[in-house]
Amino acid sequence: MSRGESATPLARVRGLGSAHHGGHHWLEERFTSVSLVLLSFWLLFSLVMLPALDRGTVNEWLGSAWGAVPMALFVITAFKHGLDGLKVVVDDYVHEDGTRVGIHFFLTMAAIAGAAVSLFALAKIAFGAN
Repeated sequence: MSRGESATPLARVRGLGSAHHGGHHWLEERFTSVSLVLLSFWLLFSLVMLPALDRGTVNEWLGSAWGAVPMALFVITAFKHGLDGLKVVVDDYVHEDGTRVGIHFFLTMAAIAGAAVSLFALAKIAFGAN
C-alpha cells in the first residue's frame, strides 16, 4: 500500500514536514512592507514640503533625482508587494494547478505592465518629455 492509499489523515501527512521554501517569501513580504512604510513617509513628507501641489511644482520635484529615484523605488516595491500578496491569496484559495498557474501568469503580466507604464510616465516627467 502506497502512502496515502487507505491511510488515516494523520498517516498521510506524517513525515512530510515543511517544503522549506516559504521562509524566503515571508521575509521578502516583510522587507517590501517595511520599504513601503518608509517610502510612504518619504512621499507624504515630500508632498507636504512642496510649496504648491500644481503640475509645474510636482513636475519640477519629480524631475530631480531626490524625487524621481525614490518614486521609482516606491512604484517597483508597491507592484512587487501587491503581486506577492495576490499570489498568496491565489495559492490559498485556488487548488487546481492549471488554474493557479494561469492566474499567477496573468497577475505577473498585469503587475509588470502596471509597473512599466508607471515607470514610463515617471521617466517622461523626470526627463522633461511632457
